[in-house]
Amino acid sequence: MRKIEAIIRPEKFECVKSALEEMGIIGMTVTDVRGRGRQRGTRIQFRGREMEIDLLHKVKIEIVVEEEAVDSVVNAVLENARTGEIGDGKIFIMQVEDVIRVRTGERGRTVL
Repeated sequence: MRKIEAIIRPEKFECVKSALEEMGIIGMTVTDVRGRGRQRGTRIQFRGREMEIDLLHKVKIEIVVEEEAVDSVVNAVLENARTGEIGDGKIFIMQVEDVIRVRTGERGRTVL
């Protein structure tokens, strides 16, 4: 099993979520996060003053899938989150040793 963490633009979340649902991926954890990378922030006008915001709002999606589904999930995120501009986000893929359903104590792949 693998855990996929995708950090994307908030305005792209609904497109990504719909694409994942079409693939049968419904279980996910979604978190509003702030961060910075090469984009380094932005400048805005607020009450007549220019301000720099260096931590930008992003959405983090966490999904655990079988090894065979990793490429298709990553491709769905790439196709639906990409704008071609700096700040589109990152995808991280990690190994998952085990999964346990708290309610029943079930373990392993059947929990997904």
